[in-house]
Amino acid sequence: MNQVPYHILRSKLINGEVSLSNLVQSYLNRIEETRHQNIYLEVYQEEILEKAKQLEDKLAQAPQSIGRLFGMVISLKDVICYKNHQVTAGSKILDGFQSLFSATAVEKLLAEDALIIGRVNCDEFAMGSANENPWHGPVINGIGTNRVAGGSSGGSAVSVQMNTCFASLGSDTGGSVRQPASFCGITGFKPSYGRISRHGLIAYGSSFDQIGTLTHHVEDAALLLEIMSGPDEFDSTAIPSSPESYGKISPLAKMPKIAYFNSIINHPRLDPFVKKNFIGFLEKIKSEGATVEAVDFDYLDLLVPTYYILTTAEASSNLSRYDGVRFGYRTPEAQSLEETITKSRTEGFGKEVKRRIMLGTFVLSSGYFDAYFVKAQKVRQIIKSATENIFLNYDFIAMPTTPAPAWEIGEKTSDPIENFLADIFTVQANLAGIPAISIPSGVHEESSLPLGFQLMGPRFKETQLLNFSAFLQHKFL
Repeated sequence: MNQVPYHILRSKLINGEVSLSNLVQSYLNRIEETRHQNIYLEVYQEEILEKAKQLEDKLAQAPQSIGRLFGMVISLKDVICYKNHQVTAGSKILDGFQSLFSATAVEKLLAEDALIIGRVNCDEFAMGSANENPWHGPVINGIGTNRVAGGSSGGSAVSVQMNTCFASLGSDTGGSVRQPASFCGITGFKPSYGRISRHGLIAYGSSFDQIGTLTHHVEDAALLLEIMSGPDEFDSTAIPSSPESYGKISPLAKMPKIAYFNSIINHPRLDPFVKKNFIGFLEKIKSEGATVEAVDFDYLDLLVPTYYILTTAEASSNLSRYDGVRFGYRTPEAQSLEETITKSRTEGFGKEVKRRIMLGTFVLSSGYFDAYFVKAQKVRQIIKSATENIFLNYDFIAMPTTPAPAWEIGEKTSDPIENFLADIFTVQANLAGIPAISIPSGVHEESSLPLGFQLMGPRFKETQLLNFSAFLQHKFL
């Protein structure tokens, strides 16, 4: 980890040991140095330098009024709205679209004097596990010249990995924050569904989507959660209760009880070195006094099909608004309204997005609605109940973040099923609406690629999850 935690950086900024303008310029220099990695779609260079100067003046004139995120430089995944700035969801269909408002999460960050440095590359409409965008090209993982960054928040992960910003906001529908964090050797955190408002987050699967954070340190993820969480009149699914003091990482009162699944240890898709790393990390936790026990979970192989039936159905509905008429890309060749809609969508959506729209439309069709969509909703409830039952006896569920480390760019583009199965260990948290985090756990013995250790906690128990994750990070990393 190359960055210090934010509280140390903040102290240096306030005491004058570090110049905010110089800090921002150093990030801009890093963006230029890493341009070949295709991280940023747009950099707000002049704007952020001007705002840094304004914050420096604010510090000089009224130091008591500076915000809790004073000078924290943040990148935004290109699915999160920022007023008067472009947001395209990585898609041609939204080419040139400028947002009329900021996401609630962004407004809360800006209110605490955070700085937005730019918008970063992602899988189109957050649909993917590799960040191989059909319009902008792949984001290249900083660990090598030919490895994927993970998806769909790959640009967010690499922007933090390469120290082009302090933190990044991503979105997590089925692991899109945690999986790239694992591939890039950083921390990825997804809170409970509804903990952070989705207002201003371009929708993929509305009952799954959640804004998450990518950082080097768990305590920074906790601070960002505290500031972004809370009720929002623009999002009826946002939790109405006031945010807790997540940012105050506390010493553990006692070591937790942790469950892991028998079905994961012997799963055929689990890389043997990932398995060894996972078991070794569990042994480290046991050596600190935690209880670690294997439990039965009979639904592991139902997670991915249930997830993809439901999310593609929701995507089919959500993406129907992109018609070439109201905003975004419009084909220049249409001669009628029907041609306008058909050709705009044909030309504006990439192959993977079209595949998921078609699949979602199929499972929602009159002849198959009960057989697929309704049945998947029932299975989702079974998975949710089974997960909650585990938390009656255990504090957390542990599993590897991914079944294998980052693969080579282009390796899985011809087989969408292979991409889908990369999410096998992350989609459970979204199906159940519970918080989950990935922290670095070492490297793959054969390839030296980063690996991640994932913890899931009961819904709305972010404080406990973050406290224990911070303990592990300080103890073992």
